[in-house]
Amino acid sequence: MGSIPRAGNSDPLAIRVPDGFMWHGQLRHVLMLAVLLPGAWAIAGDSLGDGSYLGVSDEVWFIAALAVPVVQQLAVALLWRAQLCHGLLTRAFGDAGFIVWGVIFFPLLVARPLLVAAVGLADVGSLPIPDTVGIAIGGLLLVPALWTMHSVKKHFGFARALGGDHFFERYRAMPMVREGAFKYSSNAMYTFVFFGLWGIALLFRSRAALAVAMFQHAYIWVHWYCTEQPDGVVLYGRSPEEE
Repeated sequence: MGSIPRAGNSDPLAIRVPDGFMWHGQLRHVLMLAVLLPGAWAIAGDSLGDGSYLGVSDEVWFIAALAVPVVQQLAVALLWRAQLCHGLLTRAFGDAGFIVWGVIFFPLLVARPLLVAAVGLADVGSLPIPDTVGIAIGGLLLVPALWTMHSVKKHFGFARALGGDHFFERYRAMPMVREGAFKYSSNAMYTFVFFGLWGIALLFRSRAALAVAMFQHAYIWVHWYCTEQPDGVVLYGRSPEEE
């Protein structure tokens, strides 16, 4: 077992990390990603190639909408692990390392639904469903997503959701949240929030946007399985969804 250096961290984690943990689960991560990416292309199918938005083709928007979550989740996997195993960000920036991480993370997070919408606007109407059906179902799917975001803000906190428990002991010491959306799922963010992306795609009745939403929802569970759940076992001695 290796201990974690925490130079520059005023609230260091009181844990030990197994030797060689840095790359644990990441081969599975890459292999699953190699399956999901062509799957998204196959679902989008021939809906791509004849649309555009803001002068940019639907294919370019589609590639961007796949690339951003890949960049974000690879960054999470690498930097969370580097912080957990080696204290990388706090060694480089002290307590401000958490802010630096937020500056990297949040723009990519915000870009995800915006790019789904851009794909939908470039590929509007490619799903063979009536406007009213797309609007009704899409609107309904936005409800649990927005409710869960409210629950995160009220009960969980965005700093904790950002991965504060990889930086500071105070976040690791917080109790499990069982209020709001978390009453129905211990991992409400991944279970419910990502249905909002499905909702956006259906509002535009876009097959390509729906393919992106499906990819992003499946890929966030790859992150959970390959990175977040193993990290939770190291941080808490158990999987994060357990009491």
